[in-house]
Amino acid sequence: MRINILAFGIAKEIFEAPEIELVMNNDATVSNLKYLLETQYPRLKHLAAYMVAINNEYALDGDTVHERDEIAIIPPVSGG
Repeated sequence: MRINILAFGIAKEIFEAPEIELVMNNDATVSNLKYLLETQYPRLKHLAAYMVAINNEYALDGDTVHERDEIAIIPPVSGG
């Protein structure tokens, strides 16, 4: 399946684009997605933490990714 991933904050710089497309197995999980992203974009591993959101809700590593899901990578945010 092909999935589109939106990037926010420093993730845009790491991906060098605000959105990327990945090809994954139909039964992929968030954990599989993170592994694939960190393999293709090793700088992502250097973030202190980042979250994956599916359809505007934070996702857990065991959640399943579907082809039509809206997926976002949300890096840590600092504020003051």
